[in-house]
Amino acid sequence: MIITTTEQVPGYRVKEILGVVSGNVVMSKHLGRDIAAAFKTLAGGEIKGYTEMLTEARNIALERMMKEAEKLGADAVIGFRYSSSTIMSGAAEILAYGTAVKLEKI
Repeated sequence: MIITTTEQVPGYRVKEILGVVSGNVVMSKHLGRDIAAAFKTLAGGEIKGYTEMLTEARNIALERMMKEAEKLGADAVIGFRYSSSTIMSGAAEILAYGTAVKLEKI
């Protein structure tokens, strides 16, 4: 499956647009990590627990989006994007979305 942020894939043309596909996940860290993160904000620097959480969330959202595209019989997802929002303190939603398409080699 080709995933690209561009609207075209070099060497291919879009034969058919199958529709918008998405995958999302809401994740949070446990209370102990939240307390450690609060202390880290006082000293400054990267909050590794949240970095790891968001990386994992992006991977899950991407995988869910790809599965939705596969169900439609897509060869690729073009115009791929991530979006995020805070649900509550320490919890975030990550949304992966794009347009599922069928490609034809040119």
